[in-house]
Amino acid sequence: MATKKAAKKGAAKKGGAAKKGGAAKKASAKKGAAKKAPAKKASAKKAPAKKAAKRAPNPAFMKAMTPSPALAAVVGGSGMPRTEVTKKLWAYIKKQGLQDAKEKRMINADDKLKPVFGGKNRVSMFEMTKLVNKHLS
Repeated sequence: MATKKAAKKGAAKKGGAAKKGGAAKKASAKKGAAKKAPAKKASAKKAPAKKAAKRAPNPAFMKAMTPSPALAAVVGGSGMPRTEVTKKLWAYIKKQGLQDAKEKRMINADDKLKPVFGGKNRVSMFEMTKLVNKHLS
C-alpha cells in the first residue's frame, strides 16, 4: 500500500512537471486542430449556387406620368415613367453643373428648376425627389 502511495506521489511530481510542459504542447496541438476544422466546414458549405432571377420592375414605377409645365421645361412634355423623369433631371443637373462642388448632395436651382423646387435656391437630392413627385400626375 505504501508503495502505491509513493508511486502516485512520484507520478504526480513527474506528471506535474510533465503537465506544465505538456500543457503547452497540448494547447498548440489544439490550436492546430482548431485551424483545420473550419477548413473542412468551409468546403462542406460550398453547395451549388442558385442563379439569381432577374428582378421584375415595379409596375408603379413604369406607369407613364405627365409632368407639370414647370417640370416639362426641364425633362420634356411627353408622358414617361418616374424613373425616366429622374434620369433626365439628373442629366440636366450634370449638364448645367448644378450639383454643389463641396456638398455633392445639394442641388443649386437655376431659373428652370426654381419653380420645380418650390422657389428654393438650394435643395438636397433627397428633397428634390419629393418635390419633383408633386409635379407628376
